[in-house]
Amino acid sequence: MSAHDVAVIGDGKMGQAVRQLAVAKGWKVTAVIGERESAGGKGINARSLGEPGVAVEFTQPDAAVGNVMACLRAGVPVVVGTTGWYDALPDVTRVSKETGTSFLWSPNFSLGVNVLIELARYAGTLMRTLEDFDGHIVETHHAMKKDAPSGTAIAIGKAASDALERPIPMTSVRTGSVPGTHELIFDAAFEQLSLTHLARDRRVFAEGALKAADWLIGRHGVFTMRDVLELPGRKSG
Repeated sequence: MSAHDVAVIGDGKMGQAVRQLAVAKGWKVTAVIGERESAGGKGINARSLGEPGVAVEFTQPDAAVGNVMACLRAGVPVVVGTTGWYDALPDVTRVSKETGTSFLWSPNFSLGVNVLIELARYAGTLMRTLEDFDGHIVETHHAMKKDAPSGTAIAIGKAASDALERPIPMTSVRTGSVPGTHELIFDAAFEQLSLTHLARDRRVFAEGALKAADWLIGRHGVFTMRDVLELPGRKSG
């Protein structure tokens, strides 16, 4: 096992993007496990993963929890890019602590998105007393994305609404092959302020996931991309 041995869980577009970029960066890909090889994590163990230093998981919400649990029980640290499973986060965190195996989750691995979340928090603070402005989040993704709103939209919304001290509605659009667009809008009668992040290529998420995987190796706990990027107010597990 080498620190830069990585197993990829998920053979869809994101899994393939992670595999291709890992190879380009000189990582050894020990396994690519798709749904056929592992339904709900049943085919995942240290041996089937190729005994890597870390695994990266990009699948579907209904498969993610089983996959992550299997990695943790196999003693393989895992970076989780799938969204839509966060109701199970307390259970996964418990298993992580019980097994002593780390994992890192984030609704989005883009550097720009993580900065947008911080900007949303600050914007909410500034807008708190401006009751004439209505907040709204619009997120657009490819037609195959299962969860709506996206995990990223939820994170942006929480940051902004916590600071704003009132809820912000969200609209989700699923169409075509859009990698991901998120817009935070504050609209008043005579003006509008908007903050937008546009992902032009899904490799931006693969790049961030591999950065997170490299960072996670040798660490212990539960982390998010905020820890990797050392953003203000980050909280380590």
